Amino acid sequence: MMTTKRIIPCLDTTFDESGKAVVVKGIEFESLRYAGDPVELARRYVEQKADELVFLDISASTDDRATMTDVIRRVADVVTIPFCVGGGIASFSDFERVLGAGADKVGINTAAVKNPELIKEVAGTFGSEKIVVAIDCKRRFEEGDGKTAVELEDGRSAWYDVVIYGGKELTGIDAIEWAQKMQDLGAGEILLTSKDRDGTKDGYDIPVTKAIAEAVDIPVIASGGVGTMDHIYDAFVNGADACLAASIFHYETYTVSEIKEYLRGRGMG
Repeated sequence: MMTTKRIIPCLDTTFDESGKAVVVKGIEFESLRYAGDPVELARRYVEQKADELVFLDISASTDDRATMTDVIRRVADVVTIPFCVGGGIASFSDFERVLGAGADKVGINTAAVKNPELIKEVAGTFGSEKIVVAIDCKRRFEEGDGKTAVELEDGRSAWYDVVIYGGKELTGIDAIEWAQKMQDLGAGEILLTSKDRDGTKDGYDIPVTKAIAEAVDIPVIASGGVGTMDHIYDAFVNGADACLAASIFHYETYTVSEIKEYLRGRGMG
């Protein structure tokens, strides 16, 4: 029997010029445009029977500030599904604060690169099921010493570089090896976003999704680039345990319910 595949809307949230929390969506982490109010969108996705919800405070790390706890509390008040919060998570106390504000899981990206042992510390205290390591990555075509070459759709090969600070900084870390290390340190899930595909609606980056799904035993959430229901199906058949999406839900191209009905028609659900 096929495992139920999760559909996860994502709320990329920041502060607008007036200081109000707003959900935005961009292309390759840039050119952000307004998508709605985080609390109202959260309520919508619960009604549409989303399996989980991800809330990312996308400017917390680059602005060097704490994650927006008050907004997290307001979203937590309206959701009845598992709720993951990421963005600006840099310390053990950040995990405590965000879980205390109502999150069921905590996502960590930049700080995991800066201090990998933090994953081991928080997993030992809160449990691996609370820890989602977000891996943002970008294709690199120049040869990298000891990097994992991945065959692309056009027959070329590339390796995937982990990027941090909202995609602004390359690290030189191989994404596949990094996923394995995060699993070994106690991560419970990987949230994988290809910067090359983010917001493009060209489909998830299947080569890296498949490569990481085969390299780890923990669930992999595909993220970045979904534009059609076929894209979601493709990610699932290539190893993703869950699919995260933003634009197609925020701008009402599809509802969560429509996607679930489509997947059931193709033998998933």
